[in-house]
Amino acid sequence: MEKYKPQFEECVKNKRITLSKEFFKIRLFLKKGENSLLIAKHIKEFKPGRGEPEKSYWNYWAITISYYAMLYTAKSLILTKGYEVHDHDAAQIALGWLCVPSQIEKEDLELLNQAHKIFEDEYVKYFEEAKIESHIARYSAIKSYTQRQLDEIFENARKFVSKAALILEEG
Repeated sequence: MEKYKPQFEECVKNKRITLSKEFFKIRLFLKKGENSLLIAKHIKEFKPGRGEPEKSYWNYWAITISYYAMLYTAKSLILTKGYEVHDHDAAQIALGWLCVPSQIEKEDLELLNQAHKIFEDEYVKYFEEAKIESHIARYSAIKSYTQRQLDEIFENARKFVSKAALILEEG
């Protein structure tokens, strides 16, 4: 996505995004993302018992962990392009610039019957939305989430992690 190019260059200049050849971390970040998603699912479905915090407090953590599942997975995708990110916004910028293919790249992948490898910009949007909601969940005193909102954030994280894992498996 072209809009991320100047932001990406600025992040590189400010060392928020750096070159990296530590490709062994790709699997580690993916595993961390997949396992974080499993933990988020467990917390999302958890039914608090007597004497435990009410469900809304568990939901905050389910949202936050869903976002972190996406963040760790994004870090693995970005590493396949030879870069590491050092903050949340830089991760979104690098994801948008490095991982969403251009129209020509999309057409090439479709011609090669590899359309499943296309990381669409909708996944960057999922990441951005989860990042915002995670921030609100962590820092707001009064925000509460409906089950539908929680399910949507978790489902977007699931799609994000699944798509990235598919791309990385064949990488």
